[in-house]
Amino acid sequence: MVVQLSLHERIFASPETKKLAAAVDEGVARIELNLESEMRFGDALADVAARYLFNAGGKRIRPVLAVLVSQLGSGVSDEIVTAGTAIEMTHLASLYHDDVMDEAPLRRGVASAHEVWGNSVAILTGDLLFSRANTIMSRLGPKAAVIQTETFERLCLGQLHETIGPSEGDDAVAHYIQVLADKTGSLISAAARCGVEYSGAPEEFVEPLVTFGDKIGVAFQLADDVIDLDPHAEDTGKQAGTDLRAGVVTFPTLLLEQAAQTDAKAGALLARIRSDVSTESAEADADLKLAIAELYAHPVTQATRDEARRWANEAVDALAPLPDGAVKKALSAFAEHVVSRTA
Repeated sequence: MVVQLSLHERIFASPETKKLAAAVDEGVARIELNLESEMRFGDALADVAARYLFNAGGKRIRPVLAVLVSQLGSGVSDEIVTAGTAIEMTHLASLYHDDVMDEAPLRRGVASAHEVWGNSVAILTGDLLFSRANTIMSRLGPKAAVIQTETFERLCLGQLHETIGPSEGDDAVAHYIQVLADKTGSLISAAARCGVEYSGAPEEFVEPLVTFGDKIGVAFQLADDVIDLDPHAEDTGKQAGTDLRAGVVTFPTLLLEQAAQTDAKAGALLARIRSDVSTESAEADADLKLAIAELYAHPVTQATRDEARRWANEAVDALAPLPDGAVKKALSAFAEHVVSRTA
């Protein structure tokens, strides 16, 4: 049995990084309190709906990263708390919209917001959170406003390109990787950038940390593609094959499509999946569960693990300009945690 370490256990595993734990925990706790305070709109439905996914939990990866990077400068400031709040709220807002577009029934182990209140309320709640996040970030001045708007633009482009798919002649894999960088990497890199900008850390750290964030975002989502297929996952808040059932493209299915061009067995598995997804019956659902288990054991899923590892390694390589020390070690451990989740 493989024992999975939590994000906190992974980052602060060494004696050197353990010294950072208290400062990071305190900073993330401040962001958590600020998030709770900022999610009030003076309207009964808006207040409940806006806090719904926040109350459901979450890893708070972006606040952790912003606070961790701030240790390269003067540490957690009011500005770091403000930026971390805005970025995490932007992430929460995107979940409301993603679940509507993907028709996802669950998020963080609870019914998705659109399942509770319908699509319109879920979309408008996401809009409210996006608006509030912009207001919060604008309090830090013009540079922060630019970071926020550029990040939001990337989020929208990523969602658009995921929705329409690659154009004729585009490389489907390259298109998918760019979607991941825009949808997930953009917010992680924004968190890392703010950790530098609002702690007084050297400006030359911005570029390597933005690169780290983009690459870790890709690695994180590739790992999630594997986790989505895991028939034994009990704590992901999803049933195995949630993305498959919703018709969402993932890296293993892209690779399976490529393999199907020359491998009859891969083609047969792909055909089964497509047939089962499009058929509403107990028999089709039972076969789909078996097909998902076969896909999880297929070489394309191991190839996805390998690709996630490659992107995580490139993220760590991007940290070369940073000084050796606890923060750099913790960031490397952060990258290791991202890919270790697929073991």
